[in-house]
Amino acid sequence: MLTSWCFISASCLLSVTSSPSAPVGKYTLNVKTGTNIYKPENDAVYLLFNPWCEGDVVFLADEAQRKEYVLNDTGCIYVGSAYSIHNRPWNFGQFEELILDTCMYLLDKSKPKLSNRKDPVFVSRAMSALVNSNDDSGVLLGNWSGNYNSGTSPMDWIGSVAILQQYYKTKKPVRYGQCWVFAGVLTTVMRCLGIPSRCVSNFNSAHDTEENLRVDIYLNEFGEKLNRMSFDSIWNFHVWNDVWMKRTDLPEGFDGWQAIDSTPQEQSQGIFQCGPCPLKAIREGDVYLPFDSKFVYAEVNADKVYWVVKKVNGKDKYTRISTETQGIGMNISTKAVGQDKREDITAQYKFPEGSKEERRAMQKASSFIHPSGMTPRASFSSSRPMDDVASKPRVLHEEVSKTGLQLEITNKAALYPGSPLELAITVKTSAPGSWTINLASSCQLQSYTGKVEASLGYVKETVKLEGKSEMQVPLKIAADAYMKTLASVEDEVLIHVTAIAEVQGTDDKLTKEMTMSFEYPPITIQMPETAKLNKEFTCAFIFKNKLNMPLDNCKLLVEGLGLFKMATFDEGDVKPGRIIKSEIICTPTRLGEKKIVAKLTSTEIKGISVEKTITITA
Repeated sequence: MLTSWCFISASCLLSVTSSPSAPVGKYTLNVKTGTNIYKPENDAVYLLFNPWCEGDVVFLADEAQRKEYVLNDTGCIYVGSAYSIHNRPWNFGQFEELILDTCMYLLDKSKPKLSNRKDPVFVSRAMSALVNSNDDSGVLLGNWSGNYNSGTSPMDWIGSVAILQQYYKTKKPVRYGQCWVFAGVLTTVMRCLGIPSRCVSNFNSAHDTEENLRVDIYLNEFGEKLNRMSFDSIWNFHVWNDVWMKRTDLPEGFDGWQAIDSTPQEQSQGIFQCGPCPLKAIREGDVYLPFDSKFVYAEVNADKVYWVVKKVNGKDKYTRISTETQGIGMNISTKAVGQDKREDITAQYKFPEGSKEERRAMQKASSFIHPSGMTPRASFSSSRPMDDVASKPRVLHEEVSKTGLQLEITNKAALYPGSPLELAITVKTSAPGSWTINLASSCQLQSYTGKVEASLGYVKETVKLEGKSEMQVPLKIAADAYMKTLASVEDEVLIHVTAIAEVQGTDDKLTKEMTMSFEYPPITIQMPETAKLNKEFTCAFIFKNKLNMPLDNCKLLVEGLGLFKMATFDEGDVKPGRIIKSEIICTPTRLGEKKIVAKLTSTEIKGISVEKTITITA
């Protein structure tokens, strides 16, 4: 649309403004004067969604949020476990070379109708499919096998730029990604196209394959998880994205943040794609609304049902131990606006656990969910337990304890790799009386998806308590019990402790789980606080191995957008007490605050990350 023109001497200055509803894409600019057509050397015009424009369906009123969710090309993704959260720095790099062309290529690859190009619902859903490679030779090939020899380990990426540039040059899926990599790349694509986006980390995230709002967890008599028996899983964390838009395709009231997910977990309409799903629909249990609201709702709201499996006459017997209604969807996190700290957005996804509003939302959601009887859904369960069987969906409630039985799992010392793991299980009762409690507790190493990598040890004890009292039972794991697993598994592993307590002579039974992260020595970045545009400065990366074990095949990955391109330093084997130092020459090409990201990986430790900010002035 021609909005203004004026003559300056012998030239004519034209101003052209696009409609807020114009299709997003790559246009060609030609100027026709009479019978002549002028084609400029740089004739490409990229039209994007515009969150600054009130008429655009992605309009975001808050300037600070626009700076964070559209313009910020660095950030972090929160990982770990519900009680041990740490940030993983990530360079989104939406303004880097070839990134915009990559996004336009992906948009064209989705084969949209012209009307779809102006619809953020279609675009975000299509990009959630194209960032994974499952159906359409998209950007990233997912791999959770632990074997990454034919590609790059998901732990070795520190940003989206190298991934998208490689994909654009080869037009072949990049190997390999896991959930935080998929979410980081999708954030880059969405911000590049002008759609406000943020990475969202959900801790204790349910993968409910039957969409019945229930995850069954199977334990042996020592409290060790039996992953091979379960259809469902609980990931220590799962990362997806929120995108901001109006939902003109839905009833009024569902505008704002929408959840999308490019990690290929379940098919939706025959394709591995997920969302957009309104956060309001998730919060209020409106799981009939598109798209994929049942699946996302279950990720943050499913209930856990614990079963103990014992051999009786050569057959597996399943006994339901307990139900936990508040352990899924905890500490839902994203980077805070304008600050390098975590913002808890759980309240945007769900009402407070146990509140009337939360159970009401669960009741509403359950009315749209498949029926689910209280029978075990193990992959080869041969007999049903004696528990009651429900013929229709029901909202589960945690059993009321007669003895006030409680369990606490703690670590008595810092959890450093190469050192013993000193853990403790505290058993508590609060009701009057004499109580005899059978306790079984185990310690396992598991990947972030909940897959058990090794069983390290267990303890079984009978605890006697009087009234309101407690007793602490130690669980100590020698370093030798887990060192081989640390070196043989290519994924980062976490420490998972499970405890089962049964009060003799009562129906009181309780299960408690706790996942903890290992602690690592830090990387230090040395550089000036400020630097001049186009003036070189030196940045040094220093690491001291303070652990009681050598770190083999150490590799340092560094990247600074607008400062230097990604570089890798092979550091070899680093023995205990040794200090390594690497330097890189930086030449700033852009003004403002810039971040340098560094990550150290080794055979035993899969990623120690750090970031530091420098201000570039003219």
